[in-house]
Amino acid sequence: MQADWEFEADSDAPVIDACWAALVDLRGAPDRAMDLKEAREFPALGAALAQLNAPASPVWTSKCDYFTKLEPSEFDLDELDAVDGNAAHGAGCYIDLLQRAATQWPEPNAAAETCRGLCGLLREVPLRSCRVDLVIRSAVIAPDRMDLGITAYLSACGATPAAATATLAEALTAFAGAVSSPAPDQPALKLQ
Repeated sequence: MQADWEFEADSDAPVIDACWAALVDLRGAPDRAMDLKEAREFPALGAALAQLNAPASPVWTSKCDYFTKLEPSEFDLDELDAVDGNAAHGAGCYIDLLQRAATQWPEPNAAAETCRGLCGLLREVPLRSCRVDLVIRSAVIAPDRMDLGITAYLSACGATPAAATATLAEALTAFAGAVSSPAPDQPALKLQ
């Protein structure tokens, strides 16, 4: 799987808002993820949200969306490690992640180290035609508190819409597993 990260914390960049009016806080009831419209449209997203908000997970989610169709101009064949003929259709989603600990990343370098570690784990996943882009950005954690968060953008392509969606589902499963409960032979992802 392809994976990369970047900072986007300038004053005019998008901000993760954990205090938005329609927030469905899944930390106390991760099984409620399937109640979200996006999860009903794409059950793999609901499963990933439930796993990412489980009590043992180092993160929680504040927002997500699912895109049933990405235009070919919205993804790059090489960036998805796709073969010719396997990029006629695309699908994607994003998930805003915040650290579950009372304190977020103490400094931007700590958030960068988290992203580097996660990208390393994901690059080991033998899955083509998909990618994860992690964007570190400012986050409103409480009305009077700014911190950092990570927006994870996942995209996939396939020869058919169903193939693109199936690959995106596999990518989501791998992503949620790498964040919340890596394989026994992999170190736990430290989000600190």
